[in-house]
Amino acid sequence: MSTAIVPGRFEGRTAVVTGAGSGIGKATALRLLAEGATVVASDISAPRLEELAAEVGSAKLKTVPGDVAAADTIDAILAAADGVVDALANNAGIMDAFLPVGELTDEMWDRVMGVNVTGPMRLTRAVLPGMLARGAGAIVNTASEAGIRASASGTAYTASKHAVIGLTKSTAFFYGPQGVRTNAVAPGAVMTNIEAPFHSEFAAGRIGPIMQTTIPGAAQPEELAAAITWLLSDDASFINGAILMADGGWSAV
Repeated sequence: MSTAIVPGRFEGRTAVVTGAGSGIGKATALRLLAEGATVVASDISAPRLEELAAEVGSAKLKTVPGDVAAADTIDAILAAADGVVDALANNAGIMDAFLPVGELTDEMWDRVMGVNVTGPMRLTRAVLPGMLARGAGAIVNTASEAGIRASASGTAYTASKHAVIGLTKSTAFFYGPQGVRTNAVAPGAVMTNIEAPFHSEFAAGRIGPIMQTTIPGAAQPEELAAAITWLLSDDASFINGAILMADGGWSAV
């Protein structure tokens, strides 16, 4: 898939991108801006959003710092978009220190599920009324290789990304006939600053050797941004309920 900018592809449209302070989210926000969109960029890190705004220097970028798992952040995102969201990239996510279920704490489980699943569900629920009223809208969720296999992360992250795929397919099924498309990208390794330490020796012994021999390599954030913006665009007008494995072929192993 080409990473070349398509000028004007999102002109006159408003897009929301979560986790936009760095990595895939930042690359997606920049790509959408370059293609003409007004972008509401949200991230838990206010300094990262300030850096993004300084880099862009455009009134078409609106920033909303906050935790996507919190209801007031969802409200602030909708307010920044003036209630009109044409495209939504649910990208914010956190890892789980590769903890297996026997070592998993309630706090870790609740936090990972809150950011990775509850946040995207709430934001999707918030933008749907407007999309349905206009009979058009596109949503892309960032899933993961961990959404289809058990050997890519810990239990909480794996369960959360399986849930993201379920959320994607269910939303696509219910609202596709009304003009709202919902798809997901499922990356493998990506060159981002997301923290992914092994806090379990047991998990490192189980997962480490598998990952060393099966991962094809790490993608650049811009490569994922190209896939996400394509799915959000009219170029993917007949794509609904798809899980795009943007993993360099890892899922084929």
